[in-house]
Amino acid sequence: MTFKQLINLEDAAKEVWVISPGLHYDVENKDFSELVSVNLGQKTKYRYIVPANMAVLKNLEVYKKKYAIKDREIMDNFLILPENEFIPFVLEIAIYDANTNCIACAAPALEGENEVIRFTNDAAQQMAKDFREIWKKFKREKL
Repeated sequence: MTFKQLINLEDAAKEVWVISPGLHYDVENKDFSELVSVNLGQKTKYRYIVPANMAVLKNLEVYKKKYAIKDREIMDNFLILPENEFIPFVLEIAIYDANTNCIACAAPALEGENEVIRFTNDAAQQMAKDFREIWKKFKREKL
């Protein structure tokens, strides 16, 4: 899958769940940040699981300013977990429309060309299940 195909997938999604080691695509990549801006304006729901590291905390401030998001929305839509040592090796993963037509993709944590992986339906369903469980465990609410 290419980044262009991934952008089209995200553009069509009503809900996007993201596991990101740094929020790079949402705040530093022009194509994705424009898409997130449009999607937020069209009421696409975004949920994020991110590590509590300096890069993410800095990018959260950029995210708030870029998309005119209030602190309450950050609290509601971001699960910020303690940082651990394997985070630099984690791909950015997005799960699209997990409750309807679940599709999961992964891309490098930083810029890439066409290095997008689309997971099988079973793997996507399992990732959505795991995302829900982690979200519920730490946020104490269902998605």
